[in-house]
Amino acid sequence: MVRIPDMPRLRHLIDRWWPPKWLYTTYERQLLDHLDRSRLPQHVAVLADGNRRWARLNAPGEPLVAGYRAGAAKLKEFVEWCDEAGLHVVTLWVLSTDNLSRSQDDELEPLLDVICSLVNDLSATGRWNVQAVGDLELLPDDIARSLREASARTDHVDGMHVNVAVSYGGRHELRDAVRSLLREKAADGKSLEDVAETLEIDEISGHLYTKGQPDPDLIIRTSGEQRLSGFLLWQSAHSEYYFCEALWPDFRRTDFIRALRAYTQRERRFGR
Repeated sequence: MVRIPDMPRLRHLIDRWWPPKWLYTTYERQLLDHLDRSRLPQHVAVLADGNRRWARLNAPGEPLVAGYRAGAAKLKEFVEWCDEAGLHVVTLWVLSTDNLSRSQDDELEPLLDVICSLVNDLSATGRWNVQAVGDLELLPDDIARSLREASARTDHVDGMHVNVAVSYGGRHELRDAVRSLLREKAADGKSLEDVAETLEIDEISGHLYTKGQPDPDLIIRTSGEQRLSGFLLWQSAHSEYYFCEALWPDFRRTDFIRALRAYTQRERRFGR
C-alpha cells in the first residue's frame, strides 16, 4: 500500500528544498548587484520570530529547544550577512520580559543556555562589539554574569556593533531610562520641579540601553506577525518595517537582501 504524504507537510518540504541552493546563489548575486549601496541602512534590528513553530514542524516530538538552537544558528548567519553588507549596528531580539514571565522553567532554562552560547560565540570571534541589552537583573545571576562578561570582552573591538536584546521590553527600557535620568539629576542637586521644567527629549535618549547608537533604520520581523510587541519603542519612531512570512530558522540570505532592497526603494520622511 502506497502511503500518500500529508499535503501541508509536503508543501512545507517543497518550499524548503526548492529551488536548489545554486539557483538561490545566482539570484542573490543579481539582487546584490542591483542594490543602491548608498541608501543602505546603518542599523538593522530583527524580531527573530517563529522558532517554536519551526520546531513543531521540523522536529516533532523533540523539545522546543531544537527550534531555539536552529534560531541561534540563523542569528549567527544573519550577523555575518549584516557585516558583509557593511552595516554599522545590528540588534537581535532573543528574549522579551514577557517571555520570562510566561515560559515554564523546563523551557526557559534551555533557552537561556542557548542565548548564553550565542552571545559567547559572537564575542569569541573578536570581530564585533557585542552588547547584551535589557533588564539583566531579571535573569538568574549566573546567566546575567556570563552575558556581561561576554560583552565586556569585546569593549575594545572596533567592528560592527551587535546588540543582543535579552530580557528586553520597551516599557522596561523606558522605565529604566527615566529612573537613571532622575538619579543623575538628583545627584546634581536638581529637584523634581527643575527636572519637569527643563527635561528635553535627547536627555531621555541618553539613558536608553542603546544610548550613543543610531536608531534602527530598518526593523525586520519574521513568521508573518505584523506588530511591534514593544520592541525598541523609543528608537523606532521613524524606522521602516519589513515583514517576512518565513519562520526565523528558514529565513534566507535572499530574504535579507530583499528586505534591504525594499528599504533602499522607500522614501523616508521622518515624520515630515
